[in-house]
Amino acid sequence: MSSKRYTDEFKIEAVRQVTDHRFKVAEVAERLGVTTHSLYAWMRKFGKRGVVQRAE
Repeated sequence: MSSKRYTDEFKIEAVRQVTDHRFKVAEVAERLGVTTHSLYAWMRKFGKRGVVQRAE
């Protein structure tokens, strides 16, 4: 079984929906078709303000 790959831009936007727009993790994950586990991992990786801001 192969995993779907997502771009860093996709991941950062998903994280922003939680951190900046205050949507619930479960809501964002369901809407985007990803697992909450993946979204939490992306938040650990990209959630620091400096990392997200540098991507702009």
